[in-house]
Amino acid sequence: MRRKTGMITASFLMMALAAGCGQKEAAAPTTQAQTTAAPTTTAETTKAEETTKAEETTKAEETTAAKEELKASEGGYKTGLAVVSSMTSSKEPADGKDGNAQVDSVAAAVVVDADGKIVSCYIDTAQNKMGFTAEGKVVKKDEFQTKKELGEKYGMKAASGIGKEWDEQIQFLEEYVIGKTAEEVAGIAVDDSTKSTDVDLVAGVTIKIGDYKKAIVEAAQNAEAVGTQEGDKLGLGIITNMNKSKDADGDKEGQCQAYSTYVAVTTDGDGKITAAIIDSTQGTVKFDTAGKITSDVKSGVKTKRQLGDDYGMKGASGIGKEWFEQAANMEDYLVGKTAGEVTGIAVDGDGKPTDPDLLAGVTISVDGYQTAAVKAMENAK
Repeated sequence: MRRKTGMITASFLMMALAAGCGQKEAAAPTTQAQTTAAPTTTAETTKAEETTKAEETTKAEETTAAKEELKASEGGYKTGLAVVSSMTSSKEPADGKDGNAQVDSVAAAVVVDADGKIVSCYIDTAQNKMGFTAEGKVVKKDEFQTKKELGEKYGMKAASGIGKEWDEQIQFLEEYVIGKTAEEVAGIAVDDSTKSTDVDLVAGVTIKIGDYKKAIVEAAQNAEAVGTQEGDKLGLGIITNMNKSKDADGDKEGQCQAYSTYVAVTTDGDGKITAAIIDSTQGTVKFDTAGKITSDVKSGVKTKRQLGDDYGMKGASGIGKEWFEQAANMEDYLVGKTAGEVTGIAVDGDGKPTDPDLLAGVTISVDGYQTAAVKAMENAK
């Protein structure tokens, strides 16, 4: 929707320019002398080039102004999503216990106002633990729950000095950053372990907040005017599978891969999506047939958005579009839909869209985005 608006605006500008040129030509009748072709001079050519450049500059300025006007009409609200991932908690098999391929992904969605102050924040963590044996065999796992989804089952309350579960502490942090800018969040004081030293925050949050701060700051800095209005609810949905995991075999490495999909949405009073942001991570821990980890688990994990053109989908795409371009088309397609309508988006057996309008810009599987988007709508607050 946000991209189509810019195209329509540009089309109107071109029509207006063409109409103006036509009026000028009609105002000057052609004489016999004028019909005789005169040789084009260098000065005339330069003048024509300068005129063309001036027209292009004016057109670009008017298009930019139209985009700014669109942002203003959206109340100056911007929505952002960021994911910070780590694999450093992964461990090799030892003492008769299976190895642990662990991908911890902190996700933060925010809405900021025209002054860059956070008006709503939603945080969750996908702590994906995947097992593998000393022989390099994958221990399959069918279900992954986020820390918020686990709730009291996460089991932090008993060990917490303030008697609060993880989801309770993270809610306190979400509320604490309301009204703050990205710079102010970055400035929240922490100790060497990244636990807060702010007296007001420590009253409700005793967990390490380093990655949460980073994710909130990045989300606020990356936020864009994509349709969110004042009063809209903000939600985040995360789903994970390890379908692309495989055993080590001979000299071929095995891997445990946590394939996580993140969808942040804002919804209006009618429960319809006003903005959507999609991202994914493929956290992969590799190992050999002796169960030895061969990946650099300190390297971190980039999201597909962060990878951009380096993700390398464009060459294999039948429509010549990279992943982030197709994701953007999916985001636009979700706007205006209810949860039921999102679920009802038609897909084939591979989860790829069958709707011609969507298929024109999206040929990747979208069933995961549907599921995560519906979760986000259910979580919106």
